[in-house]
Amino acid sequence: MAATEQFHLALTTAGSDEQAETLARVLVERKLAACVNIIHGVCSVYRWKGDVTREEEHVLLIKTAERLLPEVRRTIRELHTYEVPEFISLAIQDGDPDYLSWLAGELKGDPA
Repeated sequence: MAATEQFHLALTTAGSDEQAETLARVLVERKLAACVNIIHGVCSVYRWKGDVTREEEHVLLIKTAERLLPEVRRTIRELHTYEVPEFISLAIQDGDPDYLSWLAGELKGDPA
């Protein structure tokens, strides 16, 4: 793992089990994410086109590197059925060194 490698936790939501599984699998298969956790059955309340909406969704927690965030975002947009899919990322400030080393080894490209 390069000393300068910065890791992120990216988040998105999906409207169905099938879409959540597809997004997770493709991100891992393309080595854009080392791991994606799917949290099923969350309730989202949001404003969309002037109306307050309530939907059952699934949250995806995507572990990746900062350098891969643009590709993760493009992949989510490419595969998502939502007109405007959620994409938020948070920098990982600290983590177990062995876990972060594993994470780095599961991602594509050279972090250097």
